[in-house]
Amino acid sequence: MEENKDIHEETEQLTNEETQNSDQHVADNVAVEKTSEELLAEEKDRYLRLYAEFENYKRRTAKEKNEFFLYANQDLMISMLAILDDFERALKEITKTGNEEDIRGVELIYQKFKSKLMDKGLKPIEVQVGDDFNVDFHEAVTQIPAPAPELKGKIVDVIERGYQLHDKVIRFTKVVTGA
Repeated sequence: MEENKDIHEETEQLTNEETQNSDQHVADNVAVEKTSEELLAEEKDRYLRLYAEFENYKRRTAKEKNEFFLYANQDLMISMLAILDDFERALKEITKTGNEEDIRGVELIYQKFKSKLMDKGLKPIEVQVGDDFNVDFHEAVTQIPAPAPELKGKIVDVIERGYQLHDKVIRFTKVVTGA
């Protein structure tokens, strides 16, 4: 009987070991499944990040392309400002000594030239004597004693008109400020 008892104990031990091995195998499969779910989640996250990064890239390049087209003629506009200034000075001088027909002819050419530049996005920066000095639009050439107390720290004279191309300042207004 003891032999039967030993055989029964051995059989029981083997059964327990097989059960443990089977449980371990099931646990390994669950771990593998969990790992594959985690991998799937990681890949999905990677995909979403990559997609978002690509969308940002598309938006950024579209914005850069738009800005390029807006400001592509900036150098040309800056060079044309000198001609615009010459027209303004010529009109001022012709008005002093010229006849009406000369003034009208030069004025007509000046207005046509100016309107073509305005159509391309050029805008003058409007500045009046007595306006506050703003470093975003004005460049102080010099500072003089204020002719009136209310002009201290304000614009006393405009030396050269400033211009913007769309919303970007391409030439600051040169001004004299009161001290």
